Amino acid sequence: MEPSTDGDRTAPAADSRGGGRLPLLDVLRGVAILGTLATNIWIFAAPGAEWAVLSSTTGGAPESAVEGAGAAAGAALEAALRFAANGKFLALLTLLFGVGLAIQFRSAARRGSRWPGRYKWRALLLFAEGTLHFVLVFAWDVLMGYAVTALLVAWLLTRSRRAQRVALWVSAGAHVLLMALLTAGLMALERMAPPQRQGDTDAAAEVVRLYAEGGYLEQVAFRLENLPMLRIEPVLSFALLVFLFLLGVRLFRAGAFAPDAAGRAIRTRLLLWGLGVGLPLNLATTLAGGSLFLVDRYIAAPVVALGLIGLVGRLMDAMTAHGRAPGIVTTAFSSLGRTALSGYVLQNVLAMLACYGIGLGLAARLEHTGPWWVMGLWAAICLVLLTGSTLWLRRFDNGPLEAGQKWVLARIPEKPARGGGAATGSAPGAGSALGAGSAPGAAPEGGPAARTVPGSR
Repeated sequence: MEPSTDGDRTAPAADSRGGGRLPLLDVLRGVAILGTLATNIWIFAAPGAEWAVLSSTTGGAPESAVEGAGAAAGAALEAALRFAANGKFLALLTLLFGVGLAIQFRSAARRGSRWPGRYKWRALLLFAEGTLHFVLVFAWDVLMGYAVTALLVAWLLTRSRRAQRVALWVSAGAHVLLMALLTAGLMALERMAPPQRQGDTDAAAEVVRLYAEGGYLEQVAFRLENLPMLRIEPVLSFALLVFLFLLGVRLFRAGAFAPDAAGRAIRTRLLLWGLGVGLPLNLATTLAGGSLFLVDRYIAAPVVALGLIGLVGRLMDAMTAHGRAPGIVTTAFSSLGRTALSGYVLQNVLAMLACYGIGLGLAARLEHTGPWWVMGLWAAICLVLLTGSTLWLRRFDNGPLEAGQKWVLARIPEKPARGGGAATGSAPGAGSALGAGSAPGAAPEGGPAARTVPGSR
């Protein structure tokens, strides 16, 4: 039976394959967090940092003074890493956010609570966190866009399944059309572009100086002064965000993350389509050069992200089939996935302090030494995140930001459904917006059940 169409409403009872935590979701979120860093690290390391993204199709890259085989090997490895990361893990993280929203929706249905109800406050809190992250840390924040998209998709979940399917395909079509039009426009502008003027060169040099030598408050002011341009990505990709959120909801409902035969079959199809079709398409758009950058990052890469779900899922299925307990690597990725919000913010704070002049200033000091130090920095931050999250969860139930969210949301009263009490058999879904990793009816994120199951740019 479809819900009513006015005001807050009860989340309708939904099909489910049972409760219990889904370890694959935690691992996938951990993979997505480190994958987004593999893209963002080049932004932090580039001359001009955040602003370089708008003046380069690659986000800028440290120049190399190394000659011979070392330079060639470094350039080849950098190109491979950029290709592997560009857009794919951001799409994966976005899709997983949609999965988390679906989990919250079903948790509300199990409790007999109104929807979106308290979830509106969760999304608004995420928007506030994203705003602080944008202003204080990193201009290419994803949390603000996720929060706005979550509010829309939360409302769409109260519509009929048919309306949701229509919204999914309309958003996909609108996104592809917009990317095609923008790509055609950019190609036309490239042909008509005048030579670079001295004033433009001076302005670019001033931005490079800002991140290499400027003070922290100067950098904050720069982000605020250029907010419209630095917030352009979530605006242009909004239809893609809606599509990926709804796709995440649909995959979750289909059981794509469940450890059963049906889930494994879905993941096999995702692997074949995502890597068999998406990877060649992505390679072709990459080799075509900067003129197809938007198609490469915002159309081809999300297809590959589906293949990543299948690939990681197959690896975990193989481990389960042999009856092996989760090893240290799986546990580390799962721990990072359970603290995804904290990990996402922390990785950008660490990269900022390492690369900008307000910290170690490595971007300026090592500018002409090639890309090796950037790769090393990425690996070092990954190690800190994996180790730190594992050790943190040995003592605490949630990551720091996740715990803060829970504390705030616990003080917002939850209204029961109109005309009925709360359903039984489900604990409140109080996990963070980036960290909902339980199936319907499971304990809240990081709660007692989470402790018993080893276990998301």
